[in-house]
Amino acid sequence: MVVRGVHPAPVEIPDAVHALAGWYVGWGSVTPVWRNDLGGLTFRLQDAGFPPPGATTPGRPAQYLKWVPEGAPCPDPVAEAGRLRWVSPFTRVPEVVDAGRGDDGAWLLTQERAGISAIDPRFRDDPRTATRSVAEGLRLLHDAAPVASCPFLWTPESRTAALPDAVRAGIGEPPPVDRLVVCHGDPCVPNTLLHDDGSFAAHVDVGELGVADRWSDLAVASRSVVRRFRDPGLEAEFLAAYGVVPDPERVAYYRTLWDVVEHHRRRRRPR
Repeated sequence: MVVRGVHPAPVEIPDAVHALAGWYVGWGSVTPVWRNDLGGLTFRLQDAGFPPPGATTPGRPAQYLKWVPEGAPCPDPVAEAGRLRWVSPFTRVPEVVDAGRGDDGAWLLTQERAGISAIDPRFRDDPRTATRSVAEGLRLLHDAAPVASCPFLWTPESRTAALPDAVRAGIGEPPPVDRLVVCHGDPCVPNTLLHDDGSFAAHVDVGELGVADRWSDLAVASRSVVRRFRDPGLEAEFLAAYGVVPDPERVAYYRTLWDVVEHHRRRRRPR
């Protein structure tokens, strides 16, 4: 089995991932491609004997293995599999191959989906195109996925249920709902895939997908494009591409909610 590291920091492949990769691709290659701040890892698995990325010879698509060690405060990969299966008829997301849980952690295996991350270096020179496509992809999800039949929640109440009372009080009461939609849940720029021409391709990392006010997504995504591409003017570009006027009250509330929840989540990460 070939193991390649993530630049610039090497990744130690957990024993459980070695075992899973051996089961799914045998003596194929295992390439670490993403490490989040909460302890989760994602690997690209390629069967032995099939061409590497970029080759012109046809081969079976690669697969992506998301691994979350036991105790890490990441979204549950098994629960994410359920969300992917539910939302797949309504928007473009990776196809679930398998998911499971063991003593050391949980995993999700998906088929490779055509597209590249919106933070790919090629979009640094064209951030407006990437920004518009992230917004358009969210709008497609919000318009297509049916709220009435969605079994998942991402409301302020569900997100803060485990927080101390004093922390919840500090966030304040949510503003009146503008429009209930099925939100992505983690709508930061890396979680949108784009085609080579910059158009929307698919959503990934939907482990917190659920019903909420659309500003739960919009407030976070509009800030993410500004931070990723280092251009304050992209917030207005994002909202215009989505098709809404700025709403400072809802933006401020949902950004505060995101920051507080993420802060407490990081404090739970095993050391």
